[in-house]
Amino acid sequence: MRISARADYAVRAALQLAASRDDEPLKAEAIADAQGIPHKFLEGILNDMRRGGLVTSRRGGNGGYRLARPAESVSVADVIRVVDGPLVSVRGVRPPDLTYSGPAESLLPLWIALRSHVREILDGVSLADLANSQLPDNVTALADSPDAWENP
Repeated sequence: MRISARADYAVRAALQLAASRDDEPLKAEAIADAQGIPHKFLEGILNDMRRGGLVTSRRGGNGGYRLARPAESVSVADVIRVVDGPLVSVRGVRPPDLTYSGPAESLLPLWIALRSHVREILDGVSLADLANSQLPDNVTALADSPDAWENP
């Protein structure tokens, strides 16, 4: 699985909004500066997030962006799906829509299992979890494995 720059930037922008302590909207420039995200690229991401119902925007001098719902109810998967589409696809096709034959038949349950685990992790971590550095125990256990940090 590959996380695109667009998805990484979207999650980081959403986290910046989640960490905003006051109820004032954040300007795209402030988010871009805080997270080191190219401003023009971020504008497109924020527009996708607005259309996807994850953020609201307000124009004007006091305008900017804010999360459309509490950070506790927005998962990392929600953000990625809005900007990149399905979490797991094979050649752009969702695993249940694939068919294989012969010795490749066992690939389908493998892709389904992969999708299930990706969903379990990304749907199970909210923006609030990340913003408060409180990852769920199952995610922490996976990240604590020494093998997780090594590239084979």
